[in-house]
Amino acid sequence: MAKTPSKELLTFIRKSPSAFHVIANFRAMLLERGYTELRETGRWTIQPGGKYFATRNGSSLIAFRVPQKPEGGFMLAAAHSDSPTFKLKQNPEKLSAGHYVQLSTEKYGGMIMSSWLDRPLSVAGRLLVREKDGLAVKLVDVDRDLLIIPSVAIHMDRTVNDGKKFLANVDTLPLYGGTEAQGGFMKLVAETAGVAEADILGHDLFLYCRQEGVVLGTAEEYLASPKLDDVECAFGCMKGFLQAKESKAVPVCCIFDNEEVGSSTKQGAGSNLLRDVLRRIASALGRDEEGYLAMLAESFMVSADNAHAQHPNHPEYADGGNAPWINEGVVIKFNANQKYTTDAVSCGIFRSVCEEAGVPVQVYANRADLPGGSTLGSIANTKVAVNTVDIGLAQLAMHSSFETAGALDLDYLTKAMTVYFGKTLRATESGYRL
Repeated sequence: MAKTPSKELLTFIRKSPSAFHVIANFRAMLLERGYTELRETGRWTIQPGGKYFATRNGSSLIAFRVPQKPEGGFMLAAAHSDSPTFKLKQNPEKLSAGHYVQLSTEKYGGMIMSSWLDRPLSVAGRLLVREKDGLAVKLVDVDRDLLIIPSVAIHMDRTVNDGKKFLANVDTLPLYGGTEAQGGFMKLVAETAGVAEADILGHDLFLYCRQEGVVLGTAEEYLASPKLDDVECAFGCMKGFLQAKESKAVPVCCIFDNEEVGSSTKQGAGSNLLRDVLRRIASALGRDEEGYLAMLAESFMVSADNAHAQHPNHPEYADGGNAPWINEGVVIKFNANQKYTTDAVSCGIFRSVCEEAGVPVQVYANRADLPGGSTLGSIANTKVAVNTVDIGLAQLAMHSSFETAGALDLDYLTKAMTVYFGKTLRATESGYRL
């Protein structure tokens, strides 16, 4: 099995306990490969043959390259940096029953709540800190087994195996310590970040599962890890972007935040971020507004977010003829109500890319009476309207704190995206040419 890419992914996830860390690690990867960081506050000078990226909010990133002689449009791919978790409230400590200190949280996204119980947890995110010259953002990761959300013993809840409704304000609060820990949590966070507690003016802190990802199975054919949705697709898209040969189109790799809560934020796929970056690229290439719109007409987007594999215990939840299997290829996702953007055109274009890459393709559609989730493709299309295909990698236990996927599939995605980012899409009278 393709263990090396999988282990690279697991290492990346281990170093990326929050969306802010995902972007910080992609930023370091790009800088190491000679990319220039552009800031939204300055004018952009873009040269033919140049390699660039920009970030927003520290949790979204767009990277692109400029060909020596640009023609056509943009070859885009988009994934997301966030995963379902629990966010700490601004005053996080809560005394329980006079003997325990818990942390007060609220749900971020739609997670399988029971999967967070009885696992070692910790806290990571960012702080806004007062400094001599102004305010500074500091990333923080309390890199130790710090918290746990204990379940209730079966002797006290005899119905626990018969189905349970979890209350986020009661059942999923993490245990931090005894009464002696009271008043110490933000001090610990400050010490970890190397700042004074009094200088912390705000924080975005999230729980994360400390259990490290593993490669498993009789032939080491499976991955089990936190955050496979969607760091796996983000990682595969970025690897393909960095490995692709030059074409005449502008390759663009987008990692957006807040997909799990609807993308309607300043750094989400529903924001102006992608539209503004593409406009600035077009302007730097000497294109006026009409030239920019002509570029969009010859552009394409791959929206990459994992897909539900057929479940070994519950195949009845799948549409048997339209449900993928782990380790059997990249998944093209369809939905009649446009939760996924794929249509005949975008499916055909992406299938041709996969054929050239030697990558197997599967399809996914929900069972007609079980509405599934949505992703960022259709949302991004409301700001930048281009032909778009929704794809993913087959996985089990989506939105669990510890998910399962295939060791081969990441390599399939990387190979497909490597070919994809090396293509130029041209519109013809009868269709399209790659």
